[in-house]
Amino acid sequence: MFQNILVPVDGSPTGLVAVEKAIGLAKAFGSAITLAHVIDPYPYIGVGADYALGQNEYMAAATSGANLALSSAEAPVLAAGLPCQRRVVDGHVVEDGILSMVADLHIDLVVMGSHGRHGIEKLLLGSVTQRVLSHINVPVLVVRG
Repeated sequence: MFQNILVPVDGSPTGLVAVEKAIGLAKAFGSAITLAHVIDPYPYIGVGADYALGQNEYMAAATSGANLALSSAEAPVLAAGLPCQRRVVDGHVVEDGILSMVADLHIDLVVMGSHGRHGIEKLLLGSVTQRVLSHINVPVLVVRG
């Protein structure tokens, strides 16, 4: 039923819960898992003040963080004996990076965590999960942490 499962990870405990759910589904359906992390290429705002890090330093730190998040998510997938790919994509908007991977990699299912924000925090920060759900054309399993 599901051949390719995408699991966006951000290094959070909720992301790791999503990985565990994806492992169970992958075992049941004989699926491959792709772990993904989206990084903002360089969030320079152009208002006269640059970030403390230059572009090269920022990208090195962002890539390092992405690899750390992916490594911690990859370990249980490999321990379960499942095929696993890792992807780091650039995207100013996280949900756009996720949606482009769904199309490019022929993903059948997305398993992603929801941080469960409420009240003013949800209003101000929004939810990547909600924005993905409003634009995606494949099933999504939302996992609460």
